[in-house]
Amino acid sequence: MTRQVVQLPNPDGSLLIRELNHRIRNELTCAISTVSAKAMKTESVVVKAALLDVVDLLTQCADVHGALHMPNRQRLTDAAKYLERLYVSIAKYRLERLAIRGLFSADDLWLEGERCWKLGLIVSELLTNVARHAQFDAEPELRLELLLVGNFVKCRVADNGSAPEPIRRGEGIAIIAELACSLGGRVHTSCAAEGHSFLLTFPLTEGEQRAAGATRLTLLKRRKMRRS
Repeated sequence: MTRQVVQLPNPDGSLLIRELNHRIRNELTCAISTVSAKAMKTESVVVKAALLDVVDLLTQCADVHGALHMPNRQRLTDAAKYLERLYVSIAKYRLERLAIRGLFSADDLWLEGERCWKLGLIVSELLTNVARHAQFDAEPELRLELLLVGNFVKCRVADNGSAPEPIRRGEGIAIIAELACSLGGRVHTSCAAEGHSFLLTFPLTEGEQRAAGATRLTLLKRRKMRRS
């Protein structure tokens, strides 16, 4: 008896990640539909309002999950747009509910799909840490900056709050460190009277350097055109 083994195509090894993302999206969609149906059926104004708040929260959670999708590994991704979408979704889901004012700025930057995704995972974890642990004495403020400095990427997440206790190396921080290491970089943490700051630094790959060089040339041409 001859057995034939059929190997499914999965050249980039992302099948399990895609399946997990697909399952999470389906579960969130199902939860949103279920709660929405309950909200429509209830005659209590108070209960309806509470259930619709839950629907909004679940929808915003789904938006964050969608913003954290893995881009095409075979192509370069606009990291500034990717992070902006992620930041906006997290701001609606977490920061606005805590009245934290956010500021976002980013240089033009193109990264390989998987590396851009890892950057997003790190930023998401850092923003979540601020929302969960920071305590603010003044008007809460958070800044997310993406900078291209030579052939290095610098991404800073900073706030003007304080933590109830010194930052410890928990699971979240350990994951961030491993993700940063996979990018060939590291995360530097600083704590001062004006707040906390996390700075991720990592080098560009050769392909990303070529894209950065092309972007710089385009910007120089635009500046010359404006001057003339």
